[in-house]
Amino acid sequence: MRLLFALLLMLMSTAAAVAERRVALIIADDDYRLIRPLANPVHDGEAMAAALKKLGFEVVLETNRDLRRMRRALDDFRQDAKGADVALVYFSGHGVEISGDNRLLPVDADPSSLDALEKTSLPLEEVRKTVAATAKVGLIMLDACRSDPFSGTVGDGRGATSLVKDVVENVRPGLGRTGRAENILFAFSAAPGETAADGTGQNSPFTTALTKYLGTSGLEIRSVLTLVQQEVYDLSRGKQLPYVESGLPKLFFAAAAKEQLPERERLLLAMADVTPEMRGEVEQVASDADMPLAPLYGVLISSDASHLSAESLNARLREAADAFVKVRGEMRTLASDDPQVTELRRQAEEQLSLGAFDGARAILAKAADIDNVSRNALKANFVNRTLSEAATRFLSGGAARADLDYATAIKDYESVLALYGEAGQTDLTLDHADRQIRTLDELGKLYTLVGNTDAAGRAFAALVSNLELRSARETDPSVKRDFAVSHIKLGNIRLAQGDLPEALENYQTARTMLRDLTKAEPDRLPWLGDFAMADDKIGNVLVTQGDLAGAAQVYQESLSIKKQLADNEPERAELQRDLTITYDEIGGLARVMGRLDNAQMAYEESLKVRLALAEKKPRDAERQRDVSVSHDTIGDLKRERGDAAGALASYKAGHAIVEQLVGRDPDNSELKRDLSVGNAKIGNALSDQEDWPVALAAYRQALSIARVLAASDPANADWQRDLSVSLEKVAGILAIQGDRAGALKAYIDSFAIADRLAKLDPANADWQRDLSITLSEIGMLKAKQRDVKGARQAFQDSLDIRQQLARSDPNNATWQRDLVVAMIDYAQVAKNPKAVLSQALDMTLELDRSGRLAPRYKFMIKFLRDRLAKVK
Repeated sequence: MRLLFALLLMLMSTAAAVAERRVALIIADDDYRLIRPLANPVHDGEAMAAALKKLGFEVVLETNRDLRRMRRALDDFRQDAKGADVALVYFSGHGVEISGDNRLLPVDADPSSLDALEKTSLPLEEVRKTVAATAKVGLIMLDACRSDPFSGTVGDGRGATSLVKDVVENVRPGLGRTGRAENILFAFSAAPGETAADGTGQNSPFTTALTKYLGTSGLEIRSVLTLVQQEVYDLSRGKQLPYVESGLPKLFFAAAAKEQLPERERLLLAMADVTPEMRGEVEQVASDADMPLAPLYGVLISSDASHLSAESLNARLREAADAFVKVRGEMRTLASDDPQVTELRRQAEEQLSLGAFDGARAILAKAADIDNVSRNALKANFVNRTLSEAATRFLSGGAARADLDYATAIKDYESVLALYGEAGQTDLTLDHADRQIRTLDELGKLYTLVGNTDAAGRAFAALVSNLELRSARETDPSVKRDFAVSHIKLGNIRLAQGDLPEALENYQTARTMLRDLTKAEPDRLPWLGDFAMADDKIGNVLVTQGDLAGAAQVYQESLSIKKQLADNEPERAELQRDLTITYDEIGGLARVMGRLDNAQMAYEESLKVRLALAEKKPRDAERQRDVSVSHDTIGDLKRERGDAAGALASYKAGHAIVEQLVGRDPDNSELKRDLSVGNAKIGNALSDQEDWPVALAAYRQALSIARVLAASDPANADWQRDLSVSLEKVAGILAIQGDRAGALKAYIDSFAIADRLAKLDPANADWQRDLSITLSEIGMLKAKQRDVKGARQAFQDSLDIRQQLARSDPNNATWQRDLVVAMIDYAQVAKNPKAVLSQALDMTLELDRSGRLAPRYKFMIKFLRDRLAKVK
């Protein structure tokens, strides 16, 4: 052996002699005599030898050596390679830790006793000393943690346990930590104390990754081994993570040329920086979804989720996992007439499983291009190739969706619809028709997520039309249920855009269909939940339109259904949460009607359920947000009762929760809106206490957030209304502080928004009421500026709106009280103020007599009597 090594040295070229000298000793044992043989180590050794030779190493390969020949190989290596720049020793086979001492097992290792095993195994320390005496830089790589060498059974590991008692007590599976060794880097195939897989192919996972990445251009050895670690970790789904301990004094590059790393390698390096907590989260979600780890890591890293709470992170990962499982299923089942397209789709699935989203989409683009060229080349192929390209674009959209790349997913899904349009509806098979429906649904959801309500409305409207045609042709009740739910989805968009009549029509259509379906299919409990949801939506619209009696009826029906569902499955948290939503709606309705005790009962019932849910999962963002909403609603009720201090405490409790949630998920627009609304509510309670400077600061914080949200989606009517209300809150304090010019400007800015919304939907009572409030405030400022004509017009316009609202629903205590306030305002400029004030007093007394005048407004009775006493 020494002579052979010497001959190799003599044959080296002059150029190589002056270059960095790299030497390697490879020992691979699998033909064990007394312990379980292994399948792959010799193959591993051969693969490593080939890889190292390409990198300029002088390689000596020793296979199936006993202890004596292993030591002889180390002695020869130390003598013949002495003075090298880099020395590498690689061992593949069984390895154990005996009483804290790492040992490599030769083929003659004897497990009959602890003493025998110690005498017939090679201490790793001997390998370290050999490497340290050989070269300036030492690399020791051990694929030697394979399990159960002594069991005599077939296994897939390279660690160690023993059936002999004294061995069992002192031998640990796998190898232990070595500690940092000067000038030497250790790379173990598994973490300390853990075992590594032998592999199902010709090589172990560790050696497969090692030979794959060892020659990566431009990467230092520690980065190369990071790639190896993460590759093994990923492909084993978290079961095996190689361990590296480096004492190298300088950088070592196996391959010096530098180039841009491929997407997969960039992902693997980034995975190494993920915290253990996030790793655990990814592993759990991947296990639940039965999917690889890499796609979830890709999402985690690309979306910069480090700031998210555990619950927000979990929700985002599960969204990505659901999308991945869907697109993987499509990729596996979709067939193509073109074998080349089918093969490209298979390759795309492989890339997707590796977390290489860009690579997967690039391959799918090639497949789509093949179909595109073919369909345009031959008219006979047009329809088939168009449908095939649509299917491929759908897969590409799913890949982007799994990456949470919403913009790319939208682009792909829009292409799918365009292609189906070219093919023609009559040429769609059932599979393609289903895919078209799923595309429309995904587009609607995605456009809603990104805040484009117009586009979301178009997608859901097309979904409704498509399902209407399907439900007319098919008898499957599930299609009709999907048709009903699509109406709810479209209604939600129309409601967000402020189109109450159209939204109500959608909700009522859905309710009618779901009522018939649930009667015909009483065992379909989830469909009952859909029915209750339709009731809730209808109730919300009816409240806004002033039909309180109608809203009360549907809310009670919804509550009855939800109680039935919750009682049937008491452990399902989502059913309990659904109950709280209806309790809140019933409480809000009672409050509007002046039934404050009823409102309090409903709100407290809601809070009780939400606190119980939050206590079970204190880190769940959605449950915490629900608790904050309950604090706000109870705060509103306390204000109504005249308890400003109690209201402020409730508002601050809710606001503190929202601040924490926004800190964890700062890009969440709904949480930002909660923060704005919470600031405004705190301002309200402070205003009740006449703490004007602090109230103004709270209102300005609310306004700042509202401006950003309103600018981001001008079509979102709720956000526009929030901006209008915030402007008025600020204006009110400015007026109190004497800044009439600033107050008037803010009111005029608010009026522009309120007037536009009121004209957009005259049936929206909330918007009409908002406009009347703005007009009243403008009238007050003009009166103070002695602009009697302008004040009279503003007060009259406000009074007209409030009279119309009060007449439309005499049971609405809020609207009746609003009318009283409008009369008080108008009396300032009326020709017969006594008649106006007398009518206002009569209305107030009637509200008080019927128990609908909240405590905080009882002062109005004395106020009106005093005003009347002063009027001549």
